[in-house]
Amino acid sequence: MGKFLKAGRVVVLLQGRHAGRKAVISKVFDDGSKARPYGHALVAGVDRHFKKVTKSMSVKKVTKKLRMKCFVKYVNYNHIMPTRYTIPSEMQPATLVTEQQMSSADGRSEARRYVQKLFQEKCKDLPADKSGRPSKDVAFLRKKLRF
Repeated sequence: MGKFLKAGRVVVLLQGRHAGRKAVISKVFDDGSKARPYGHALVAGVDRHFKKVTKSMSVKKVTKKLRMKCFVKYVNYNHIMPTRYTIPSEMQPATLVTEQQMSSADGRSEARRYVQKLFQEKCKDLPADKSGRPSKDVAFLRKKLRF
């Protein structure tokens, strides 16, 4: 069986504080590491999605409603469910978060701000797929998971 948990795969977190949230795998650790001796992944995800926007809203209100809140964390493989979606390669999933950033609190907050800026930018105006239509993969990441 091939490996399907690779950088760029959109997953749903199943356990913990961010259960039910969508995330993107940034780096995989199949054999574990010294600190975490089990298979895990470094993920960047969306904690709070866009809110509904209507035509009658002012520009100021629209910009406020189109904000996202993101998170970065290590997650055990048992606690993630992969989806069929992968983000486009131009978003460079492997460089979303690095291990050096995760080692300090300042690095984590810097990584979270970078991910938030990138996700907001890509989700406001969806990138086109190969056929020229808006990407369904990023559109899936953009919408709140209903369950």
